Amino acid sequence: MAHDPNCLFCKISEGSIPSQKVYEDEEIYAFKDINPAAPVHFLIIPRKHMPMLESAESQDAPLLGRMMELAPRLAKEQGCRPGKDGGFRLMVNNGADGGQEVFHLHLHVMGGPRPWNK
Repeated sequence: MAHDPNCLFCKISEGSIPSQKVYEDEEIYAFKDINPAAPVHFLIIPRKHMPMLESAESQDAPLLGRMMELAPRLAKEQGCRPGKDGGFRLMVNNGADGGQEVFHLHLHVMGGPRPWNK
């Protein structure tokens, strides 16, 4: 599995930088955002280093699908209300113009009672 020794999120997923873990398995790591924009705000990342969504290849589709499938379950476990009266937001920033600050693919999962601070 590809790993970038200089990548912040690679270091977080391997445990060399502390984080508030939400979930982990062999391919995926999820942790709370250190600067949350909502009452519930965590990131889901692949352990495989991919700089951005645009870097994903066809063989990464099952991994990306697992990340998307995991998001609703983790959102509920972290306190988001299920169903149409509750919910959550998923966001992927891609590249500098897309607002990406850490160049390791990450899926923001945000939810909780509104209004949010940001």
